[in-house]
Amino acid sequence: MNTSLPLPTDVRLMNFGAAVLMLVFVLLTLGGAASWVLRHPAFAIQSILVQGEVVRSHAASFRHHVVPQLSGNFFTINLAQAKKAFESVPWVREAVVHRVFPGQLRTVVTEHEPMATWGEEGGNFMVNEQGQVFEAPVEEVDIEKLPRMLGPEGSSPMVTRMYRVMQPLFQTLDFNIEKMELTARGSWRVWTTSGAQIELGRGSESELVERTQLLLKTLPQVTARYNRTPMALLGADLRHKDGYALRLRGVSTLDDNNPKNLEGSRR
Repeated sequence: MNTSLPLPTDVRLMNFGAAVLMLVFVLLTLGGAASWVLRHPAFAIQSILVQGEVVRSHAASFRHHVVPQLSGNFFTINLAQAKKAFESVPWVREAVVHRVFPGQLRTVVTEHEPMATWGEEGGNFMVNEQGQVFEAPVEEVDIEKLPRMLGPEGSSPMVTRMYRVMQPLFQTLDFNIEKMELTARGSWRVWTTSGAQIELGRGSESELVERTQLLLKTLPQVTARYNRTPMALLGADLRHKDGYALRLRGVSTLDDNNPKNLEGSRR
């Protein structure tokens, strides 16, 4: 019969101490190896590959905006910060960044597609197809072909949506919107490429559409009374309850006793 006797306390303590020392040694060895790997030049970021439909972004622009913001090597680089660095490049709307072993960053970028210029003339702000305001050199696009949008801060999605609703309506009479503005008081204005300024007023989208459709439906008949076409329109005020007021090119709207605008109504 075999009987195992417990080890003496001092022996057990010695074994435990040896195990702890061995664990510390292993951890220090692993830590040193990891530190060596993290600092080794072989794992530095050696190249950046940019993919995607890159039309307006240039290599020089990526070097200027991205490289100074990158820090660390393949293992330590912060991909979230790298993403922000790439998205700081003019024209870049979104960037997806990946590591490619052993020392490359691969980035897939999506550029802004300008829909309109934003704000007063002379600035570099534009609105993309998603209704986001961004800043980029306007000389790199044909801004003469872009409408202009104006509105309070944060209103670009609303103005973009209203433009998409209104532009097809105006095109039924061969008008094109040159500028659309949402004022600080919530009132809408439209300028056409033919030189007309139209006060849409305030209201819901459906109310604005109804007023605009009334104008465009009756404008040919109203202008025909004065031997004019709809292109003679200089201004329209749709803020009247039961109709609108017009100004027509080449037609006097004033008399000596009763100044008034030409009027269209719901009748």
